[in-house]
Amino acid sequence: MSSNQQRDATQVPSDHTNDINDINEASNVEQGSDDGAPPGQARHQSHSESHGQHERDQPSPPPRSHTIKDRFKDQTHKIKTKAKPPGGFDPTPIPDAPPGYTVKFTFHRAENLPVGDITTGASDPFITATLSTSLPKRHKEDPDLVFRTRTIRRSLEPVWEEEWIVANVPSSGFKLKCRLYDEDWPDHNDRLGNATIYVYGLNDTWPGFSNKMFEVKKRVGSKRAYLLKAATTAFQSGASMSPRLYLSTTVLGKSDPPHGQIYTVGPTYYFKHFSPMIGRLAGVKVSNHDDHEDHDGPPDEEQHKHTEKKTQKYDFQATEIQLAGPVPAKLYHRYVEFRPIIGLLFRGTGLRGRLLNKALHHQHGRIYNFDKSTEWGTFKPCSEEASLQFLKMAHFDEGARLFTYVITLDGLMRFTETGKEFGIDLLSKHTMHSDAHIYIACSGEFLIRRLKKAKASKDANPDQPTHPPDGEIGGGPPKEAPPRKPQYYQLIIDNDSGTYRPDKSVLPQLRELLERNFPGLGIVAVACDDEEHQKLKENQRKLKKKEGTNVRMVLNRSPSSTSFSSDDISDLEDMERAGDEGRISKKERVLNYIEEPRRLKELRDTLRPGSSSSRANGGSTSNPSGTA
Repeated sequence: MSSNQQRDATQVPSDHTNDINDINEASNVEQGSDDGAPPGQARHQSHSESHGQHERDQPSPPPRSHTIKDRFKDQTHKIKTKAKPPGGFDPTPIPDAPPGYTVKFTFHRAENLPVGDITTGASDPFITATLSTSLPKRHKEDPDLVFRTRTIRRSLEPVWEEEWIVANVPSSGFKLKCRLYDEDWPDHNDRLGNATIYVYGLNDTWPGFSNKMFEVKKRVGSKRAYLLKAATTAFQSGASMSPRLYLSTTVLGKSDPPHGQIYTVGPTYYFKHFSPMIGRLAGVKVSNHDDHEDHDGPPDEEQHKHTEKKTQKYDFQATEIQLAGPVPAKLYHRYVEFRPIIGLLFRGTGLRGRLLNKALHHQHGRIYNFDKSTEWGTFKPCSEEASLQFLKMAHFDEGARLFTYVITLDGLMRFTETGKEFGIDLLSKHTMHSDAHIYIACSGEFLIRRLKKAKASKDANPDQPTHPPDGEIGGGPPKEAPPRKPQYYQLIIDNDSGTYRPDKSVLPQLRELLERNFPGLGIVAVACDDEEHQKLKENQRKLKKKEGTNVRMVLNRSPSSTSFSSDDISDLEDMERAGDEGRISKKERVLNYIEEPRRLKELRDTLRPGSSSSRANGGSTSNPSGTA
């Protein structure tokens, strides 16, 4: 090992002073501190950091001291004097890197978790895994890869058995930080602990590890949850306080180009989020048969009459769908800093910037909220099954809907229905969808158009009737249920986003990405300033007034007349009736038990590890599609 490598090895949280090239040794894998650098990162700099290094090495006069007010004025002047504000399309190339490896991570299960909810005697655990490597980034603001498991309901020993496949992991290894949470809507999710794994090298012969146990660190966990666990385990001799997490990692081989771009290969999955409270406030009415039961071909007339009689619920729906990577390198856009406050918002700097950044994260969490109504499922990547799943989540061509979307750098597509009637339009839609990410792949709006004949046309002006703009072409909405073949539909997608202003030159790459992921579906990528496209969107808005399902003034509706589940109604009604004064938080409930030790004995049987309630997986996040 060279002297430089020896110095680098001291910068990772381990005692590795020997040659780490022998990666088949057991010491190649270890659990370390949460804040350590990824293996090999000290030998690299990001592309943006290395650019201009020579200039930074040159002597320079001491900087002048500026007040915050002076810096704000300077930035305002710079933006006003530029014909084009900074942001939008960024041509920075992906930094060169040697071929990496495709790695499969498997999240098996966890044991001995603390109780997150005293009312159920269990938790609703899920994992958020963050993967960090030494690969240089185009810009230091580019996010690391993140994967979230589904939520397992009412369990202290959850079993996920979920896989995450990532391409172009470098030979220098990786850092995988697993955060365990207790899902707790509408409160903040409770942290149950972290487990951070370091792997110091990869090659074709590395055996990986299978079903390896890692101890979850309690230091960053919820003090309330572990206080309760300590109180209840005090009655049990030899009881352990530490949770355990079981993982597997396997190298599947060398990754295909483009090298230097780490991305998610699979699985392709979706989350569908429901916000009944927002739906009530916004008056968003959704038919119960929006998620049509699977069947082959168009339904018969009798079946459609039956679905028409079903009730409707008031809801706001937000969708996340993971596309199979890689995202084309040209799809790379930065937020547009057309006002100084925008930069403060995205960077979270300054008092106003921190407040606005926090508000946008909060709004993102409200729209993409995870609770017991959230639907989860997987589908075969780059298949007609994927196309059909996307169409189902966009409600086919029903209701003349128009959607706002964002595609992240790792190919996660988020979208919701848009329109002036939605309160979401009061703030930046695309900033909310991106969760205030500085860089994304692309953003804009889209709609679904149905063809009279199943030709899978990519033509923006097909030589046959379509819905929209034609009100009734038969064979589907508004009078019949939609046909199930993707070849009947077109995805009309544009770059209409003032936040990121995607360049029209990237539309062919956007179409390429979507055609690969949604075969059979006609993809029409069109610039937002195209006059014909603007007319089509305007007609869509007009048609929505005729075919749409939005209804105002819903706060006085009786719960029995909606299709909420009884649990949803209970949650909503309890919050509406009790308000802040009548609602007891989980922290307050725990303190009530701690103050009365005799009540802890009553909980002992319920909360004891291995009891029926701790073993019960009361159902994970729902998977109505039946896929796995």
